[in-house]
Amino acid sequence: MKRRLAIATVLAVASAGVHHPRAQQPQTVAFTNVAVVPMDSNRVLENQTVIVTKDRITSVGPASAAKVPAGATTVDGTGKFLMPGLAEMHGHVPQPKESSQFLEDVLFLYVAAGVTTVRGMQGAPGQLEVRDRVHRGELVGPTLYLAGPGFSGGGGNAVKSVEDATARVRQQKKEGWDLLKILPGLSREVYDAIAKTAKEVDIPFAGHVPDAVGVPHALEMRQATIDHLDGYAEHLNGQTTRVDDKGIQDLVARTKAAGTYMVPTLVVWETLRGPVTLESRQAMPGLQYLPRDYVANWTKAVENRLKSPKYDPEHARIYIDNRMRIMTALYKGGVGILLGSDAPQQFNVPGFSIYPEMKRMGDAGMTTYDVLRSGTSSVGQYYKQKDAFGTIAAGQRADLILVDANPLQDVANAEKRSGVMVRGRWLPQADIQARLKEIEARSAAGPQSAD
Repeated sequence: MKRRLAIATVLAVASAGVHHPRAQQPQTVAFTNVAVVPMDSNRVLENQTVIVTKDRITSVGPASAAKVPAGATTVDGTGKFLMPGLAEMHGHVPQPKESSQFLEDVLFLYVAAGVTTVRGMQGAPGQLEVRDRVHRGELVGPTLYLAGPGFSGGGGNAVKSVEDATARVRQQKKEGWDLLKILPGLSREVYDAIAKTAKEVDIPFAGHVPDAVGVPHALEMRQATIDHLDGYAEHLNGQTTRVDDKGIQDLVARTKAAGTYMVPTLVVWETLRGPVTLESRQAMPGLQYLPRDYVANWTKAVENRLKSPKYDPEHARIYIDNRMRIMTALYKGGVGILLGSDAPQQFNVPGFSIYPEMKRMGDAGMTTYDVLRSGTSSVGQYYKQKDAFGTIAAGQRADLILVDANPLQDVANAEKRSGVMVRGRWLPQADIQARLKEIEARSAAGPQSAD
């Protein structure tokens, strides 16, 4: 009871005078005299006016010729750059055991950092309703595309047979999930049943590559995305020794031919398997916005890994180096790359974890434009059958970030935000910061139980 009263006191103080736009509906907004980074090519359109009506961009054109509708909210973009919102293609939505307040906070953290689209990869009961509430504007959050409960070969909810796999695929399609999540441990027979049924009912499957399946077969079965570069270094025996270029190029060619996209999640895999330091992880952005028990558990996990007798820093270095070489080859080979960081996961804070991930993608040889494209227009292309978004043009979903410097010169400039628009709802940076302060206060107060 004392803990609940303490939390209530902190929240009351933090919330004083702060208006939350949870029920605010999109209106007509005009960004005037702004430099537009449309992300349809590597270019900037100077001195533009962008008009948004409801959840759509309705016009983009020279400021000198634009007519701002009467009653529109005007955002002065002088000296600023307008870019599409970013995507997190391997994110998570809180589970039912978490409180509704924590759910709202996580959804807001994504948006606060400029992430306006999230592909949720850990389905659970109640998430479809959350998706619908967000899309109706009842909650401030990114547009959600959700995987159903995972298909795993182990644990209490393991897929037990081909018949079980087939029934689950059909059930998840009927329930309205956007994709199927593949987890480790599946037999090839069960995996093939999932893939065959998914094709029949028209639902993509994505995620891990089970050991019994292997990357070449997953590509043959046209898995939509392979996340974490899962199975690539392992297929090439690259856990402890340097992989050869010929083997890498063979996998690159197979991946390109299959049309499978990569969601690399480079940073989190370095946290889990690489030669990192605890200090480097504790310096990751946004940790102050997550409950202290989350961060404490992550700290303990990294400490235990680095102290384990099984941990070999040289083998860890070789493994991560192999992954980076594979990543570079996939990019140079023309394989589709989608931005994802696996948040919330060890030291990866929703929304904020996208930026260290983009830096590592640059370290792997991707150009600044292509790094940004992986989280904007490439995601729009991936979801072109669902909606139109990822570029700045008339008819596109109005997911936008107003930044103070050109992101095409440095991806870090995407962090210099003056505000975020999600599905036509404009959130000035002052409002975002006010709510972030509340979230930080809640996180400092302690854990909250499910309600």
